[in-house]
Amino acid sequence: MQTFELLESEVRYYCRDFPTVFTRATGCKLYDEGGREYLDFFSGAGTLNYGHNNPRLKRRLIDYLESDSVTHSLDMATAVKREFLERFDSLILAPRGLRYKIQFCGPTGTNAVEAALKLARKVTGRQTVVFFMNAYHGLSLGALAVTGNASKRAGAGVPLHYGMPMPYDGDLGPGVDTLDYFEAFLQNPGGGMELPAAVIVETIQAEGGVKVASREWLRRLADLTRRHGIVLIVDDIQVGCGRTGSFFSFEEAGLRPDIVCLSKAIGGYGLPMALVLIRPDLDVWQPGEHTGTFRGNNLAFAAASEALTYWEDGAFAESISKKSELLRRLLNELVGRHEEAGGWVRGRGLIQGLGFDAPGLAEEVARAAFERGLIIETSGARSEVVKLLPPLTIAEEELEDGVARIAGSLEAALGKLEAGRAAVNPG
Repeated sequence: MQTFELLESEVRYYCRDFPTVFTRATGCKLYDEGGREYLDFFSGAGTLNYGHNNPRLKRRLIDYLESDSVTHSLDMATAVKREFLERFDSLILAPRGLRYKIQFCGPTGTNAVEAALKLARKVTGRQTVVFFMNAYHGLSLGALAVTGNASKRAGAGVPLHYGMPMPYDGDLGPGVDTLDYFEAFLQNPGGGMELPAAVIVETIQAEGGVKVASREWLRRLADLTRRHGIVLIVDDIQVGCGRTGSFFSFEEAGLRPDIVCLSKAIGGYGLPMALVLIRPDLDVWQPGEHTGTFRGNNLAFAAASEALTYWEDGAFAESISKKSELLRRLLNELVGRHEEAGGWVRGRGLIQGLGFDAPGLAEEVARAAFERGLIIETSGARSEVVKLLPPLTIAEEELEDGVARIAGSLEAALGKLEAGRAAVNPG
């Protein structure tokens, strides 16, 4: 690791949690230069929904490169872009009765969020965007202004304006509908809030601790925005593209957002790509008004087109649902065996959170998991949740293996915490 410590910026992050040098990967497995195998329950923060080096996607990319096809094209028309647009429309949008214009922006999730925020403000002529506590939407300045995490906001270096936080579903405790609070601001002329341009929401706050909004809450939010002429933006960057079972995470609630942000897994192979899906009447951009050098990633178009073959029928979604039920059952059994940990499980599909009331326990579990050859991270405002993001293509026995490693990690972490208490309070 000396080269990285000497030459790479101190801003590096994940390599500190996973201190080894990886050399190759396949499916749900990573290997380091010492030959050690790791089971991946991180999936590039949800980018590798189809696994590492998926053979179907890899074959398509190899063929594309060997044919001297176009790799970079700004936003010029290419055959592979046309293929992706037609397949995305016919396999994803049309069967769901969705009609969107598709904007290719810069290649990352935060680029999609920036474009969505700019467009909502342009459409409405208003500035304020409502976001929710513990939200994460990216680290560029516009996206950061609607992100809740205090440490990430502190990195901006300038004031972050035109964002208004509201409590997310469940933030004010059971039995409280937090949208009553939001609606009170909208209806009260003395509330001090100007009518927002947009509301941006994650149906599941992945970085916020795998917090799942209920269908009823999401439907009421959609109704509020519609009645008040507010643009509804759904950030589906981490939990879209099948992560929750359906292709879009908002399908279960029956939502039809005005704007949808996609990135991460939409690139299929882990290649940079981001989309903004725009209700056609909101597509008021002037040519070149929002641009970017790398919005024409033709390799990503090729991989993404091939990845969409998984959605040609319902079999893939059914397999995700089946594996989700297995994973949820295994995690609940684990919590039941260790009541002393004060654990709980929440999530949907193949994004599941294993949370703990004891401070520091989730982080200790994640560290112990790495020692056992499992790549996994924590989330939540206090890193109180172990977040499980295995590839959607993972086998059931690999899921069972991963949970078994988490179980061993939890036992080790509990033992370490108990030893620490004993050292502080001997006798």
